[in-house]
Amino acid sequence: MTSIFQRLTRPFTSTTMRFAPEQSAQSMNLPEGAQKATLAAGCFWGIEHMYRKDFGSKGLLDARVGYIGGNVDNPTYRSVCSGRTGHAEACQIVFDPNQLSYRTIIEYFYKMHDPTTLNRQGPDTGSQYRSGIFYHDEEQKQIAEDVTKKANEQWWKGGIKTEILPAGQWWDAETYHQLYLDKNPGGYECPSHYLRKFPDLQ
Repeated sequence: MTSIFQRLTRPFTSTTMRFAPEQSAQSMNLPEGAQKATLAAGCFWGIEHMYRKDFGSKGLLDARVGYIGGNVDNPTYRSVCSGRTGHAEACQIVFDPNQLSYRTIIEYFYKMHDPTTLNRQGPDTGSQYRSGIFYHDEEQKQIAEDVTKKANEQWWKGGIKTEILPAGQWWDAETYHQLYLDKNPGGYECPSHYLRKFPDLQ
């Protein structure tokens, strides 16, 4: 049985976090007409898990965890955790825009984590845990900026620290990170990852 302590502390041991080079997960399939959304909101296990749980039957086609926003090629979990590569832990979502809108994804993003803490989510501290939206085209940029402005005014009292940047090179995280909380249902979950009950944005 998993203890409360285990659920509240992120594992970082040689048994759960392998540091040896490992082949990355296969590239995500992007069906015709599908789009990508790339988000950083702290520990990437929780982001992937929440989006899959709430949108898996509502237009989400795939989701992967990985690294973005840094300046080192082929980053590893260990190097990203050092804070020296500049990468954020992130989730890349493939979705069907006919079933799930990018605006809905971004509104959910601002409900499922705390965007007001700089380089931190809950007990996880460091630039790799920063809040960020990495847009893939100008339409996504405009939507991200619009939702951020409204969420900042109506939900977060002017405290949002989320960065909005063009999506650069994406690196899949090591295979054992993919679907981590499905494989380890008693595993660590960031206490900042839960759905806030905010009113609809106006």
